[in-house]
Amino acid sequence: MSTTLAAASHGLSFTLPQELTVIVLCALTALISHMALAVFNDGARPFMLDFIQGRSTRSAMTAVSFGLSAGFIFGLGAPMALSTGVLNPWLVFLPTDILGILSPKKWLAPILGGAWGAVIVFGLNGANNVAHDLPVDFITAMQQMSTPILFLFALFPVLAITKQFGKVRGGIAGVVELALVVMTMKLWPNMFAGALAMAVGVLMLIGFAIDKDMRQRKADRAAAAEAAAADTGKGKGTDTDTGADEAAEDPMASLFSASAARLRKYLPLFMVLGAGVCLLAQMHIFGGGEATSFLIAKGDYSGAAQVDFYRVFGFIPLIATTALASGAYGIAGFTLVYPIGYLLPNPWLAVIVGALVFACEVLALSWIGRVLGKLPSVRDSSEHLRSAISETLGLAILFGSLMAANAMGGGLGILIVGGLYMLNEAMGRIVVRMAAAPAAVIVGGIILNLLYWLNLFTPVKG
Repeated sequence: MSTTLAAASHGLSFTLPQELTVIVLCALTALISHMALAVFNDGARPFMLDFIQGRSTRSAMTAVSFGLSAGFIFGLGAPMALSTGVLNPWLVFLPTDILGILSPKKWLAPILGGAWGAVIVFGLNGANNVAHDLPVDFITAMQQMSTPILFLFALFPVLAITKQFGKVRGGIAGVVELALVVMTMKLWPNMFAGALAMAVGVLMLIGFAIDKDMRQRKADRAAAAEAAAADTGKGKGTDTDTGADEAAEDPMASLFSASAARLRKYLPLFMVLGAGVCLLAQMHIFGGGEATSFLIAKGDYSGAAQVDFYRVFGFIPLIATTALASGAYGIAGFTLVYPIGYLLPNPWLAVIVGALVFACEVLALSWIGRVLGKLPSVRDSSEHLRSAISETLGLAILFGSLMAANAMGGGLGILIVGGLYMLNEAMGRIVVRMAAAPAAVIVGGIILNLLYWLNLFTPVKG
């Protein structure tokens, strides 16, 4: 599989419909964030309940959102967009989270969001052109990140299986995935090599989790039957009624119900949001993740759809439970609109399907919460998936960043970029770990250009 990305070399240029879509969608997401109906940052969502109920001020919530998002915006979102030529959710949606919450007036929020959208579509291309004209072209060098991100990302199901179900099952999954990657590269060279391996890995994880839950439920029913038989005639019948009363008075169940009702109240607005996000994905100027951005840049839309579809399994439980607990949904929902949008043939269909998908998601939130409560192993699997995705991407991004450093500056580039990364770790991670390495590449590229202008460095020939 070729690792050269053509899209990034074309810059971040957009057609008029694409520009308008980004600007309008940024205005809409800022408005929704201002209304505390949805935010993109999963870490900020749990804090939204206090904000919604008036126990937290707008300025305090803005500080929380900025603190959780700034590193991803400048350390991951901007570098990934510049290196791939494809927009991403950290660059598009995290700033509108902040601007929407920051805005003191409802009418001002969409103006601020739209202004950020204009910065994206008109400003990034200029920055991209300037970077490519520098003696040390660190943007082109960052394309070296694609190979480790695409291939190491395929291993996240193996890591999740190992953590949840042990070394034996994890080892089996690893062997199966390796065989599938080799087979795919041999038999279908034009297909993303990790697609089939990831599909099988995720299915194995879900299968192991469901099997464990079913066996546990069977054991619980057997134990309950034995207990009921032992208690026959001992006057225990009132316990069931007491338990029912306690369940009916469960404050968490009451909160979940109120949150779901609040979100359903704004269903038309969520349908417009779903239509906009799906349309953006359909235009193929947007990727929902690190690996997806490189695949979109290569024109492999089916591969990108598969990658983002498998990620969904790791985020549905998180997004559903935090939405029900806080009353604030995810800007991209369960992110199902990403892979659907990549594959749809025209924008009008994307608008319709995106609206319908979001409607189904919002209406199904309560049901999903109840199902997850009955399948604890499946719920745990999603947590292991998210953790595995973060760990595999963290390693891939670090390794890819060092490859980029070598491409733009050889040993000196590795020294600067690696040194900046380690300095960030020693200082308590001023920039979040996943974003630290790409940020170090950009800072390292600027330093190498300064050294060139001082006649202290000769760019690596490439």
